[in-house]
Amino acid sequence: MALRDPDVRVMLRVRADEPGAFAELVGQYQHRLVAVMHHLIGDATEAEDLAQEAFLRVYRARKKYRPRSKFSTWLFTIANNLARNSLRSRQRKPVTPFVSSESGSMGPHEQMVKDNRSGPMQKVQRKELADLIQEALAALNERQRVAVVLNKFEDMNYAEIAEVMGLTTKGVKSLLSRARMNLRAALAGYVYMDGAPAPEEESERPV
Repeated sequence: MALRDPDVRVMLRVRADEPGAFAELVGQYQHRLVAVMHHLIGDATEAEDLAQEAFLRVYRARKKYRPRSKFSTWLFTIANNLARNSLRSRQRKPVTPFVSSESGSMGPHEQMVKDNRSGPMQKVQRKELADLIQEALAALNERQRVAVVLNKFEDMNYAEIAEVMGLTTKGVKSLLSRARMNLRAALAGYVYMDGAPAPEEESERPV
């Protein structure tokens, strides 16, 4: 089953020391991994450092690699362990908003409010909503935030999140349920959980 994952096949090429394979893997995951790390530890510079460390550990472990699950599950397990160790070694810093790269790709919280409208007012509204979502994510406890980020932004299912976090599938379901309740409470009146802006009240809609 794992061999159906194209990234697993790339990792097997890395294991075989095929030129260019590791660079291909890094290019595929670098932005995503930095974004996730930023949400987990709350520091943009350290997020980049830890993402680099995660890739370094992947490379060092290449000869021992065995494809038992999707490559992303293995990578984010390494990333989650690094983030937890980092948080334990220092007093946690406040989570700061994720800044989009110059390439125009969006941070995870911005993905929740993306739409096809491009007018100046819509851009301002999207930025405000992205900031609100970032604050709501930052207010979650560590485990809830990890589960939400992996589920919503990495599209991992319960079993994959359970493997990354060392939990049971039932435990992940419970964790996500509590996280969604907290997010709904924090974002009430602003966004739905699917990221769409909350509907205007009937009295506020243009006639």
